[in-house]
Amino acid sequence: MSGYLPPSVDPGAVDLEKVANVIVDHSLQDCVFSKEAGRMCYAIIQAESKQAGQSVFRRGLLNRLQQEYQAREQLRARSLQGWVCYVTFICNIFDYLRVNNMPMMALVNPVYDCLFRLAQPDSLSKEEEVDCLVLQLHRVGEQLEKMNGQRMDELFVLIRDGFLLPTGLSSLAQLLLLEIIEFRAAGWKTTPAAHKYYYSEVSD
Repeated sequence: MSGYLPPSVDPGAVDLEKVANVIVDHSLQDCVFSKEAGRMCYAIIQAESKQAGQSVFRRGLLNRLQQEYQAREQLRARSLQGWVCYVTFICNIFDYLRVNNMPMMALVNPVYDCLFRLAQPDSLSKEEEVDCLVLQLHRVGEQLEKMNGQRMDELFVLIRDGFLLPTGLSSLAQLLLLEIIEFRAAGWKTTPAAHKYYYSEVSD
């Protein structure tokens, strides 16, 4: 998959909109791939910009992300794994894509909306969604908070409510939520004591 666009290939000779769609399709089916796709998309965008001075791939990618975002409830209802892969993918793209060394403003609210959906009670009762929420906050939480601190405060109110009202919450889900609450409180860092506590609990 990483061989999509070798350096010798002229980006102008490739249908980059089709490439963007193939990457999104694959990301929705394969969560391992969706974790790495941001790096690949970044490399293609850089190559296209340098060699062709265009942004066909980026436009195609963002259009497709928007389409999936608008249909996110249907996606979640149809395939929980596809939904988790989508959130992983959009957070990965947010993490890698930069405009003047800043995260893309256009992705801030869609990423937040996805994380808010993962923090709803029906999602918190599913370990895959809790796991996704916590992993993505580890990855992009600090950047997101810098872009919009108020929404992060609101998200953590939901997360704390979910933790304090453990209806149907597994003990692992409670542990993950507590860990991310403490992680943010410590300035988006894991203290040595917290690392020892949580990671010995998870491995037991």
